[in-house]
Amino acid sequence: MQFVDEATVEVVAGAGGKGVISFRRESHVAFGGPDGGNGGRGGDVVVFATSRVVTLLDHRYKRWYKGKAGDNGGAKNCTGRSADPIRVPVPIGTVLTDETTGDVIADLSTDGQEVVVARGGRGGQGNARFQTSTRQTPRFAQDGEAGESRTIGLSLKLVADVGLLGLPNAGKSTFLRAVTESQARVGAYPFTTLVPNLGVYRRGDRDLVIADIPGLIEGAHEGQGLGDRFLKHVERTRVLIHLLSLSPDAPDATEAWRVVNNELAQRSAELRSRPQLVVLNKIDVLDDRYELDLWREAFAELGVEVLVMSGLTGENVHEIMTQVLELIPAKLGEEEDDTPKPWSPV
Repeated sequence: MQFVDEATVEVVAGAGGKGVISFRRESHVAFGGPDGGNGGRGGDVVVFATSRVVTLLDHRYKRWYKGKAGDNGGAKNCTGRSADPIRVPVPIGTVLTDETTGDVIADLSTDGQEVVVARGGRGGQGNARFQTSTRQTPRFAQDGEAGESRTIGLSLKLVADVGLLGLPNAGKSTFLRAVTESQARVGAYPFTTLVPNLGVYRRGDRDLVIADIPGLIEGAHEGQGLGDRFLKHVERTRVLIHLLSLSPDAPDATEAWRVVNNELAQRSAELRSRPQLVVLNKIDVLDDRYELDLWREAFAELGVEVLVMSGLTGENVHEIMTQVLELIPAKLGEEEDDTPKPWSPV
């Protein structure tokens, strides 16, 4: 399935039903009064979040949602039936924005959360509602109101416990595959990952959702390399794992650390202060492990403590995830399992 995290849709709520012009026609009633009923209300357009949907792909193809009109009123003061709302599903984590004003309509971050994005029009009043002491036989009624219409931007921000950060080719997809059953694409060239990938790490009764964010480059917050679209997926994560490659062709690790964290700071101060584990990856390519001590000293001068691992061989992967679990409190209903054991994929 293609991952799509942005879309624009037009929504139009249903119009209200018409009020009716009608008069009583019964035997033994010479001059029956007005009895035209009101029209029913038009159907609302409701957007709701559901775990059954994981992408906005459907809204790239269907971009128009229109509610049903309410039924017209009837004789004998019968009110027309109001139309049922039309319900539009989106993934959990979708932000809805009014494209005209730029205002955020709703942030649907929980399963089942919903919002009315366009309200149906009110039904028109029948002629019975216009009868007065001086107007006994009104021969007019109201049309129903038009439903609200608006253009809505949909933007999906992934909801995950852990976000994987790093420059392109830092080994994020390899790490994700090492700790989960994710089928994230892996390759020895930059920008292998073009869309976020999700995986689930499980230990004991703990489950953590991990998001592999496509590689960031300098200027990402301004849209370089689609970075502004990638950065939004980091905003809902609880802990960040920042991977830095030690392969010979990779940029200097301290410079790579500076670039990515600068992009986080430019996005938001809150994001820059998010708990972050800095991990030197690909230690399997080192000829001499003494280099690790030099890297530790270099980062210590920056006030940063680093961890080391190899996503390819699995070395220290378990230790990295142990520290992640310590940073993320157990959710309600989950229990900590203190028994040491190797990681196990889902």
